[in-house]
Amino acid sequence: MDSRTGLPVVGMVGGGQLARMTHQSAIALGQSLRVLALAPDDGAALVAADVQYGDHTDLAALRTFAKGCDVVTFDHEHVPTEHIRTLAAEGVTLFPPADALLHAQDKRVMRERLGELGAPNPAWRPVAEPADLVGFGDEVGWPVVLKAASGGYDGRGVWPVADAAQAVELATTLLAGGTRLIVEERVALRRELAVQVARSPFGQVAAYPVVETVQRDGICVEVLAPAPGLPEELAVAAQQLAIDLATSLGVVGLLAVELFEVAGASGRPALVVNELAMRPHNSGHWTIEGARTSQFEQHLRAVLDYPMGDTSLTAPVVVMANVLGGEPGGMSIDERLHHLFAAEPGAKVHLYGKQVRPGRKIGHVTVLGDDLDEVRARAARAARWLREGHQSARGVSSRAPQSRTKGRPE
Repeated sequence: MDSRTGLPVVGMVGGGQLARMTHQSAIALGQSLRVLALAPDDGAALVAADVQYGDHTDLAALRTFAKGCDVVTFDHEHVPTEHIRTLAAEGVTLFPPADALLHAQDKRVMRERLGELGAPNPAWRPVAEPADLVGFGDEVGWPVVLKAASGGYDGRGVWPVADAAQAVELATTLLAGGTRLIVEERVALRRELAVQVARSPFGQVAAYPVVETVQRDGICVEVLAPAPGLPEELAVAAQQLAIDLATSLGVVGLLAVELFEVAGASGRPALVVNELAMRPHNSGHWTIEGARTSQFEQHLRAVLDYPMGDTSLTAPVVVMANVLGGEPGGMSIDERLHHLFAAEPGAKVHLYGKQVRPGRKIGHVTVLGDDLDEVRARAARAARWLREGHQSARGVSSRAPQSRTKGRPE
């Protein structure tokens, strides 16, 4: 408990943009989020008042950080499971707990548990040797999708495999390097969806509207809320699936369930689980302006066992577009903001304090309105304006980017 405010202290391991935005929500609750960052230029370390520095794989650093925290949570899944178990045994409250978080850390564990729970899985198999991959591809049909069991994100750790020859070469190299692997069928998806729920230690749950996520080159470029054209019964089924998973896995905090929409029986749409994340998630950034309670405030409410907030939309249509870093040079970000705000005063900009690198997520923009096509075009134009500068963005097409069919995570 903070002696100055009389409020509980939440510590978040990781100093990236998720911790940065969680800190911003903590301020409204009278808190300053305690952050364990790697370096002073981490996004959250640039804005939070209570920052400690250390590596999330260092148990001693985690122990020091946890002292004085009422609860410790995470802005990524990379804290070793054994460290979380050790801290819990020493009396530290950590949410999500190790037994839950493991399902977001290890894709093999996730797939096995989803199968036990009867959740909709793609066909998959662990890969211990190249022959396992070849046999799977011959059985379900090529191409297939090879995945690292742990450590992958934003398309990293995911390899499309076209045929047996490529399978042998790729699996041999990866297994020799110590990478644990699974293989999944390449799902013929119609589009990618995501649904977030929050769950408290008391067991209260709150679900957000289902959204569509649009990917390009392995990276989410935009999120459409609510998912356009999604039948109500399928939206409710997605929310119920997420609630059931959060309850069965013992999640405390936010759970994001990434989904594939596929053609089911008689051509009716159906769902397949792609991945799980147990933290604030890119698919929920739209909630800052687009929902009555943002995902970041909701995560804090959940880990503190406060009652959940209202998850309803604040506008009929909300579109979030990620701002990806472009080539260095040209107009400064300050100049780009000046011109963007003049041209699009309704766009809400969130920059993460990151150094710009090509393809890196450096921020996002959110636009609200009534017409999906118009809101989507405005958000895409605003994001490109920040990426390339206003001169090149003048020529941005009003057509929104299209989703690609692929079998890979966000």
